[in-house]
Amino acid sequence: MGLDKILAIAGKPGLYKLVTQTRGGFVAESLIDNRKISVGIQQNVSVLSEIAIYTLTEEVPLREVLKKIETKENGKQTSISHKDGKDKLEEYFFEVLPDYDEDRVYASDIKKVVQWYNMLQKNDLLNLEETVVSDEEE
Repeated sequence: MGLDKILAIAGKPGLYKLVTQTRGGFVAESLIDNRKISVGIQQNVSVLSEIAIYTLTEEVPLREVLKKIETKENGKQTSISHKDGKDKLEEYFFEVLPDYDEDRVYASDIKKVVQWYNMLQKNDLLNLEETVVSDEEE
């Protein structure tokens, strides 16, 4: 499964896996507790494959940032927690993505990326190669 089936839903904690589409939205399954919820089309939903991180030169897809974290951590959970302080989070992210735009990427964004990485790693959903292939096919 690529990042195109993983969702972040505004107002809901964690990440969700797209299960099926319905007439008025879709059904998603929480990666935290595996509960299924119905999501209406009016809710603010972000597909992880559509998210990018600002750098000083370009926007780097989230897929590539997660891959860099995975390489840095040798496929394990991150060495820091998403609950760590702003300075520690920014220092860590600077090691992962040295040219990220500090003016447009906030500590809250870094916190989300670290939390998402750990959640995807825990659920064995970091096989990001599938997404790369599907992008090239388009």
